[in-house]
Amino acid sequence: MRAPLRWVLWDVKDTLLKVRASVGEQYCKEADRVGLNLSPVEVEAAFRQAYRHHSSRYPNYGIAQGLDGRSWWMRVVRDTFCQCRVQDPALLNTMAHNLYQNFCNAENWEVFPDSQKTLERCSSLGLELGVVSNFDSRLEEILRVCGLLSHFRFLITSEEAGIAKPSPAIFNQALQKCGVLAANVAHIGDHYVNDYLASRSVGIHGFLLDRRDKHNQPDVPQEHRLSSLEELPSLLQQHMH
Repeated sequence: MRAPLRWVLWDVKDTLLKVRASVGEQYCKEADRVGLNLSPVEVEAAFRQAYRHHSSRYPNYGIAQGLDGRSWWMRVVRDTFCQCRVQDPALLNTMAHNLYQNFCNAENWEVFPDSQKTLERCSSLGLELGVVSNFDSRLEEILRVCGLLSHFRFLITSEEAGIAKPSPAIFNQALQKCGVLAANVAHIGDHYVNDYLASRSVGIHGFLLDRRDKHNQPDVPQEHRLSSLEELPSLLQQHMH
């Protein structure tokens, strides 16, 4: 007999919400405030390079090397603008601080149209909801200002956990909070490795959200693949009895 589903774990970024404008545009708006005129295309390219470099050298916000989310992001922002020939340390610090704060504002995030309705539907089925996200400690505030926080019994961010997906350890932390077996838990996210494979590696029912039909991995059966969150509740119901 199959174990009935009791909990649903959620990824957040690009699953429930997304950044509204490109990073290049957001950073240029901040540069504009301090009197700098930069190209969004150039800033975007510099950001991608800075982000890749810091993610590789200081994975998961550099927690293991004594950094935290805020100091890690401040470095990424300063590095991005340095590549665009901004050299004034005071200016770099001001922009880095402001951008870190700005990303807590609701206007920088767009909640997908199917998110709120699907979370409500899952709760009405009697399922408990939690978050497992590779994100920094701002996530709680972002979910609050976007009107989503009240749906969740707990949040686990990779900054606070000290480990990131796809490590099975972050999902094991979530299972401890759920207080049930992996077979009683589902997870939904948009990343093939971090969400789908990692959750399934510990026995959780992983589902892959593929809004833009870009995942073509042959080992994801059709019944584990969603093109919209609206398809999720009926799939979960099949696992509830």
